[in-house]
Amino acid sequence: MFECAWPWLLLCLPLPWLVYMFAPPVRQQGVELRVPFYQELDALQRKQRQQAPYWRSQALVYTLIWLLLVFASLRPQWHTDPQEQPRTGRDLFIAMDVSNSMLYNDMPLADSYISRMEFVKYWLKNFIEQRQGDRLGLILFGSQAYLQAPLTYDHHSIQTWVQEAQPGIAGDTTSIGDAIGLAIKRLREHPAQQRVLILVTDGANNSGVMSPSAAAQLAARYQIKIYTVGIGSQQMQHLHDQLDTSSLELDEPALREIAHSSGGQYFHVFDSAGFEEMQNSLDQLEPSASDQVPQQHPKELYPWPLAAALLLSMLLMLYRLYRPLYKASIARRAH
Repeated sequence: MFECAWPWLLLCLPLPWLVYMFAPPVRQQGVELRVPFYQELDALQRKQRQQAPYWRSQALVYTLIWLLLVFASLRPQWHTDPQEQPRTGRDLFIAMDVSNSMLYNDMPLADSYISRMEFVKYWLKNFIEQRQGDRLGLILFGSQAYLQAPLTYDHHSIQTWVQEAQPGIAGDTTSIGDAIGLAIKRLREHPAQQRVLILVTDGANNSGVMSPSAAAQLAARYQIKIYTVGIGSQQMQHLHDQLDTSSLELDEPALREIAHSSGGQYFHVFDSAGFEEMQNSLDQLEPSASDQVPQQHPKELYPWPLAAALLLSMLLMLYRLYRPLYKASIARRAH
């Protein structure tokens, strides 16, 4: 079905005629050339214009360009049949730790070790692809928490922001409480059947304004369920006597308390098997969309008349630019 989104812009159609009728003519400044036979010359030019075919008149081209511009401004659209789009009413935020400790290479994957950040990106890529129908948002946190992407159904953009995240861009320390507080602020603004926060970190809260326990209690008040995911290989527990790993230690009791206070669950992921187990558990606890809601996606048609108006304008400019040159060349050949 064809329709125009802004039909009221048809009122602009007589605008050039109104300007021509009521606007004062431009007075050219300069020395006038006095010609004794001006009246005869002006009459001859008018007669030539009247004898010229109307289709060769530039006024016709100007009129056509204006009609195309007005038609494009109406925003014409073609509506197709409504398509069934899955929706669950779930708002789901992902809070991703981007502190420098995420650079540590202790996560086994495919017979090699990769950094914690690369492992999280690998997991989130698969996780986001399966969350059809959920509205997703992304928070990056280190010393401070930043909203990287608001709640949206555009999962492709979320994937892009996740893959472009780099350790250290939000500071060296970890502010888990502030990340939860920012998620609460955003989630409570949008009514939903279910609000979920998935918090991924490899350390302990050592900066920020809000404490994780207070943030978890506030999340429970707003019915926000928090799933905490601890990242870090089990081999870290054997390194305490060999080097200082205070910046790499995972505060599992605090993450368990956050999940328990908000009605969520804690997961410790240290290899690909733990990743698969957590993925299956999350799919069961927070299933993907099942309800189908018809959605219409109109096709915008305004680029076509806009492109046609641009093409006519370019052709008219070329015509007015090269026509005098063409006449001059013919005159030279005649002599």
